[in-house]
Amino acid sequence: MEMQQFYYDNKIVKKFIYATIVFGVVGMLVGLLLAFLFLFPNLTEGISWLSFGRLRPLHTNAVIFAFVGNAMFAGIYYSLQRLLKARMFSDLLSNINFWGWQLIIVAAAISLPLGYTSSKEYAELEWPIDIAIALIWVVFGINMIGTILKRRERHLYVAIWFFIGTWAAITM
Repeated sequence: MEMQQFYYDNKIVKKFIYATIVFGVVGMLVGLLLAFLFLFPNLTEGISWLSFGRLRPLHTNAVIFAFVGNAMFAGIYYSLQRLLKARMFSDLLSNINFWGWQLIIVAAAISLPLGYTSSKEYAELEWPIDIAIALIWVVFGINMIGTILKRRERHLYVAIWFFIGTWAAITM
């Protein structure tokens, strides 16, 4: 029996983990500023893009999309490779997923304080950013399904079915 060697793509996992840490700190600092605005309402007076009404959506989106989104991608990229005993299908798709997601976060971080919002709770981002989110999730799905198809492990763990379900629900 021949012993096969292969290596997991840990670089993409590290990228998502570093982004999780950075955006976790940023999102929570914005939350801290919002807490200070409850104590000192005039703290950012005269600076419209630092008003409570503009920072609150920035805080919630930073924590949901930037912090949790990056952590979720890191977890899926880490566990998917190990559960399937296969490297990710495409390093290019992994990098498009990472950099596209970071561009979406930056677009949200710019547009929300400027007041560009759809005014829907937890769905404040404007439609071009929403389309970008769907496209990046499609890229992620292609990479995930490609990895599933080239797997070395015959068994498909339940966690992977949850990854597929999450991908389908969020993309829609």
